[in-house]
Amino acid sequence: MEQAGISLAGKAALITGGSRGQGAAEARLFAGSGAAVAVCDVLEAEGRIVAEEIAAAGGAARFLRLDVSDPADWAAAVSEILAWRGRLDILVNNAGIIDRSTIMGMGLDAWNRVLGVNLTGAFLGIRAAAPAMRDGGGGAVVNIASHAGFSGHSDPAYTASKWALRGLTRTAAMEFVSWGIRVNSVCPGLVVTELNAGSPHLKPLIDLTPMGRAGTVDEIARLVRFLASDEASFITGEDFVIDGGFIAGAAYRRVAVEAGLLPAAGGGGAG
Repeated sequence: MEQAGISLAGKAALITGGSRGQGAAEARLFAGSGAAVAVCDVLEAEGRIVAEEIAAAGGAARFLRLDVSDPADWAAAVSEILAWRGRLDILVNNAGIIDRSTIMGMGLDAWNRVLGVNLTGAFLGIRAAAPAMRDGGGGAVVNIASHAGFSGHSDPAYTASKWALRGLTRTAAMEFVSWGIRVNSVCPGLVVTELNAGSPHLKPLIDLTPMGRAGTVDEIARLVRFLASDEASFITGEDFVIDGGFIAGAAYRRVAVEAGLLPAAGGGGAG
């Protein structure tokens, strides 16, 4: 199943939220690049299908049930991948949830639930995976943040978790550099997945994005693969925004377009 291009041959990867959307795309791409992939999620039926599809195509994959907010689940998942492959080289903290309540409309339980998955889940994952990576000679962690982590979106718990995930990334990069572990974050803009399909904010965001379209899960997965690979061996503690130019100046560009200084986005931009 291995594909030409960036190689992850010989590496073992654990991907959370791997049952669908970006996580499933990352699992398929990693396996196609030679990695053995643990597809981890609480969505068991969907996760098993992803792992079985990868195996049927000739890749190495297995499903592990993992609630990222549970330290015991993390310990079990790391133990299982070590028993399976004898090593752990890559951790992708992809699992995430969203609650679009406002500050005044959000209860404390909902707030804690979002942060428990999006932020605490990544903290627990890094803590569980780092010793195994150290023992194997090093590794790479990629945290999936968001361009919401650079501004004030109207979903406070999600936004706060993504800002905080950027801080956790830099702190972890400094703590574990002596263990040979690199830690970076990927900050996608609008990508349509099961998490947000049907949301009323999609069209306005696409209209405002300078490239005039949403990103794809495969585009995000390719950046994650690069950061997880040895090609990124001198990169750690960084945020990588992949959002079609949105936070670079979407509002200013809209003003320039409406003032006639710039043309409107034309049909989707370059892929």
